[in-house]
Amino acid sequence: MSEDILVNVTPQETRVAVIEQGSVQELHIERARSRGLVGNLYLGRVARVLPGMQSAFIDIGLDRAAFLHVGDIHGYRQGSGSDAARPIEKILQEGQPLLVQVIKDPIGTKGARLSTQISLAGRLLVYLPQDPHIGISQRIENEAERDHLREMVERARPADEPGGFIIRTVAEAANERELANDVAYLRALWSAIQDTARSARAPALVHEELSLALRVLRDMFGDETRRVIIDSRETHQRASAFAERFMPEKVARVEHYVGERPLFDLYSVDAEIERALSRRVDLKSGGYLIIDQTEAMTTVDVNTGAFVGARNFDDTIFKTNLEACLAIARQLRLRNLGGIIIIDFIDMDTSEHRDAVLAELNKALARDRTRLSVNGFTSLGLVEMTRKRTRESLAHVLCEPCEVCAGRGEVRTAQTVCYTILREIVREARQFNAREYRILASQKVIDLFLDEESNSLAMLGDFIGKPISLQVETAYAQEQYDVILK
Repeated sequence: MSEDILVNVTPQETRVAVIEQGSVQELHIERARSRGLVGNLYLGRVARVLPGMQSAFIDIGLDRAAFLHVGDIHGYRQGSGSDAARPIEKILQEGQPLLVQVIKDPIGTKGARLSTQISLAGRLLVYLPQDPHIGISQRIENEAERDHLREMVERARPADEPGGFIIRTVAEAANERELANDVAYLRALWSAIQDTARSARAPALVHEELSLALRVLRDMFGDETRRVIIDSRETHQRASAFAERFMPEKVARVEHYVGERPLFDLYSVDAEIERALSRRVDLKSGGYLIIDQTEAMTTVDVNTGAFVGARNFDDTIFKTNLEACLAIARQLRLRNLGGIIIIDFIDMDTSEHRDAVLAELNKALARDRTRLSVNGFTSLGLVEMTRKRTRESLAHVLCEPCEVCAGRGEVRTAQTVCYTILREIVREARQFNAREYRILASQKVIDLFLDEESNSLAMLGDFIGKPISLQVETAYAQEQYDVILK
């Protein structure tokens, strides 16, 4: 299956869309004011060590301190070396400078997550300067090819090189010269980073990851990519130079878009973004999904909707669930949903149908570049899965909590607000001897006081022995009110 990658560049943000079979499968957005931090290296300072959590907060110069767990300290997980099995309070001290790498962007109220196990990604290889191991991507399955690649990297690695490499999936058809060039580039980059770190004062940024447009070429431009279309001349020139250096055979597939119509309009990407921000996803059969994203997890509910099967209800349910598998896999990529994901398929009576739906879901998820795990059906008939979360979801990038409902998705009724105001006036009357009470509220609340709740308001006025007046505040939301004492 071939794909096109669209890159839309403005001074404020860069947007990338992956198009397969005419539809958008992935969206990536990077804004100039809030570029992602994953891959960046910082010379940080230990701000606080937490023995109870076996973690530490590291000041890397951001608004929030970043988080380092003992398991992400180099030498700890391997079970050998000076830091193996030692508690974090014996490894780090407050005020200590530390070279760290961001492995997860800040998400919500959580700071960035760090590691001292450095890795530098190239086009074909990932360099591990602290680990002599040579690993190979699990997606390269041919054993002869794996052995051949390992031998070529061993020959390209200098005899005095203490570091190791992970061979990426895109290196499957690479030759020895290309691998040697990547080895040389990554070693030179690490040397420059070390020089910068030695002269820097913590906290300081010592290496910044590539921009989104160049990461697309490095990480996503594979053999199945027909072309990368970029609508910025300057970005196209940088991308072409990058491709010329690391993948000269693919330079011709990096194209500059010069049409008058906006690139994303040409492929209806903006309309797809709007749909990706909705809770409801309609299926072609008439069924639909409801996707709810919370702090703890994401839930996906599958419904038959208007779909009626040709033969019987069981057949209808089975076909809807099969179609939902493709839609769910696409929505996870499109919305960049991560963490715990619970899928509530329509209940199926036969184990054969459940097994077929699970197989279809795994097949649909196979093209996902993000690491994930599907745990199958639970005793309640739900499918549990996890998808690695390294950056904000599409909704968190583009949206913010509603000022009216504070992100709840609902507001208290006008009647509830009326009764809250009446109780507030009773409290105020018992504490203060005011001459008059004035209620400031939204039009809908005031209308209710003048109509259905007029008797309640009159009874309260008689009870406290003071006049109560009403005033509409057009700028107030339905839940907002004030009680003014005169």
